[in-house]
Amino acid sequence: MFDIKIGTVLPVEHALEMLPLLKPLGFEGYELTCGHYFAGHDIRESAKALMDAAEGLPFSALGCYGNTLSDDITLSEIKRLIDNARHFGCATVSLFAGAMEGVSVEQSIPAFQKVFKELCALAKDQGVTLAIENCPMGTSWKRGGGQNIAYCPDAWTLLFDAVPDDCLGLEWEPCHALMQLMDPISQLRAWAKKVRHVHGKDGTVAWDVLRAHGTDSGVPFRWNRTPGFGDTNWNDVCTILLMNGYEGFIDIEGYHDPVYYDTAEWSAQKRALDYLKDCRGGREYFDCPVYRGYQTPKKK
Repeated sequence: MFDIKIGTVLPVEHALEMLPLLKPLGFEGYELTCGHYFAGHDIRESAKALMDAAEGLPFSALGCYGNTLSDDITLSEIKRLIDNARHFGCATVSLFAGAMEGVSVEQSIPAFQKVFKELCALAKDQGVTLAIENCPMGTSWKRGGGQNIAYCPDAWTLLFDAVPDDCLGLEWEPCHALMQLMDPISQLRAWAKKVRHVHGKDGTVAWDVLRAHGTDSGVPFRWNRTPGFGDTNWNDVCTILLMNGYEGFIDIEGYHDPVYYDTAEWSAQKRALDYLKDCRGGREYFDCPVYRGYQTPKKK
């Protein structure tokens, strides 16, 4: 089987309705974004219904994207997901690092260390990996705020030094690098060993508009895109991931593209699905013949 599988991200509150409709498209699994949904629903009953609706396809991750450091409800829901991930057949919980208003990234590290050491202990006890998304969510380096201090490599260095636990890693996507005018390929090359889950969302930067108008004129110069329509070469993304031993999902994070959306959403996601399958090595898997040529056996 392919080491990289291609899925899509679904909101849990609509998943039961969406899963049967998506089955024919060829997705290989799904991430569920859960928010605070299970605060009002029986999580084990929901897990059973969702597993049945998925018809054998896996749930790659359970996401709760809120302010982990400042919102007790979000923190409680993350713990609930960690404790119940096994009922979804899932071993990854994705989340934000959190942030505090008026507190710099550097000054937030002690709070992050306290919260995430506890979360890592819970995760290891349940056989779960934690994947922090690299989304800025309005956080700035000096003022904090927003919801996620884990938005750039300088912050990742501080966070992973503070909590050097192998069960804690990144939920990475190139779009968040591009929106910050960073090169996603060189970023991934440097950080691939910490990637635990990948969001399939791309971006476009109109450099001609940026050079003409700058960053603060109000003229748009960057957009989120569905993979295959943006600036990132996903062949490079998959190559770097595979060369670093990644075995997991790229889950398409839709509903962001300013061109292909609404009634065009699923046509665009289907194209992205086929594109990403091609980039990971193919749409169909064939067992390799005995002859290996110049290559040595893969190291697992």
